[in-house]
Amino acid sequence: MKIATIIGARPQFIKAALLSERIRKDKSGDKKITEILINTGQHYDYNMSKMFFEELNIPKPDYNLNVRAGPYASQMAKMMQGIEAIVKKEKPDAILVYGDTNSTLAGSLVAVMLNIPLYHIEAGLRSYDKSMPEEINRLIADNLSTLLFCPTDRAVKNLRKENIRKGVYLVGDIMYELAMKTEKAASKESDILRRFKIRPKKYILATVHRQASTDIKSNLRSIVKAFCRMRNVVVFPVHPRTQKMLKKFGLWKLLKKSKNVKIIPPIGYIDMICIEKNASKIITDSGGVQKEAYFFKVPCITLRDNTEWAETLHGGWNSVVGTGADKIVKAVQRDVKEKPWLNYYGTGRTSGQILNILKKMKA
Repeated sequence: MKIATIIGARPQFIKAALLSERIRKDKSGDKKITEILINTGQHYDYNMSKMFFEELNIPKPDYNLNVRAGPYASQMAKMMQGIEAIVKKEKPDAILVYGDTNSTLAGSLVAVMLNIPLYHIEAGLRSYDKSMPEEINRLIADNLSTLLFCPTDRAVKNLRKENIRKGVYLVGDIMYELAMKTEKAASKESDILRRFKIRPKKYILATVHRQASTDIKSNLRSIVKAFCRMRNVVVFPVHPRTQKMLKKFGLWKLLKKSKNVKIIPPIGYIDMICIEKNASKIITDSGGVQKEAYFFKVPCITLRDNTEWAETLHGGWNSVVGTGADKIVKAVQRDVKEKPWLNYYGTGRTSGQILNILKKMKA
């Protein structure tokens, strides 16, 4: 059986790390799965792509499309053209996609147009906000998929509401498996706290990258003002696209002048796990970082009006506050009492469960 796996952005590199390794090392049974790894190049900055491949021992992609950023229609067209040409050449038995990025959508559309089974890892998530490109990508991928690998019970229930029942598997969260596997290594191998002179539990970690946060000047300005008003040190690894918009809107100098905001370059996965685990709180608009905050029992403030990871809201571990400066500051200043922590994300054996299911599929 041959599977073409489509990746292209940081969250997908992380999610693909474990499963790609398992597929390539698997020698159990009499059925062999061959993986063709296609990187669209959606994230082309070194710290957003190559570093992750090196740190997580992700197999070198068989194909790099180097599509990079650009106008939406142009980017999608280039991805689809590149994926289609490779798929016609390699003739895989299925196409596998992760998450909810443009790379996910491109792979999904090529699969259905060429009548190839589509497998979706991290299926069933819903924010119920169709103004988010990610929500549209999820909806399309799920409705086109033959196999849907869900990370949580809620994801399975979401699919049932949409009458998607066939081929649905509850396997747990593959990011949870990798985070737990990496946690100890991060404590030993990462020197990020020493490198940037950061004291454990004496700082707030902030990440900002979504279009709704960065591309609307009033939202980005409000977020920056909130950061500058914090009493605590705010450690801010700046996404390349976010830096571009900060400069465009004249906010970069304001951030750099702030006495409490420590701007650092994008960081790799091991450093990210270390800096998340040791933060007093995390401010983010990222779905993945919301989850990682929950994994490590670090209170999270989400710069959105909704979240597809509703489980993180239980027990008060995550607060969804939007982009208003006052709301962000109040949420950060609010004392968070220890609440019951429940594991919604599986047993940490997700990649093995997925591999077993794949091996039962007919080529």
